[in-house]
Amino acid sequence: MTVLLVDAANVVGSRPDGWWRDRAGAATRLLDRLAALPGRSLTGPDGGDVLCDEVVAVVEGQARDVPAPDGVRLERASGSGDDVLAACAARLSGEGRPLLVVTADRGLRGRLPAGAAVTGPGWLLARLDEIGRARPA
Repeated sequence: MTVLLVDAANVVGSRPDGWWRDRAGAATRLLDRLAALPGRSLTGPDGGDVLCDEVVAVVEGQARDVPAPDGVRLERASGSGDDVLAACAARLSGEGRPLLVVTADRGLRGRLPAGAAVTGPGWLLARLDEIGRARPA
C-alpha cells in the first residue's frame, strides 16, 4: 500500500492548458481527479503494480485555500511548497510508509528521503487519463 505524494503545482504546470489564468481552479480540477485514486491498483512507473492507499497533495500560492475532495489529504504550504513536500515525505518515510512522489522538480527530488520512489507528472496524468476514459459517460 503506497502513499502517493503529489506536487500539485508541478503537475498542474506540466500541461499548457491555460492553468495560469485560474491557478486555484486548475488545482481543484486536479484534486478532483486525484480523489479517484485511493484504493486503486495502478501501473507503476516501473511497470509493476502500485496499490494507492492514500493521496496527499501539496498545494501552495493561489491554490492553497482550495477545498479538499474526499479521498485527498491536503498539505497547505503558507510558504515554499517544496519545503512542505520534503518535510511531508520525510515524515511519511519515517513512519515506514511506502511512498511514490510525483514531481519533475530536480531540486526537490534531491531533498527527498533515500529510497523514496519518484516519478514525473506525465506518469500521473496518464493514469488519470486512463481512469477518465474508463468511466462511463
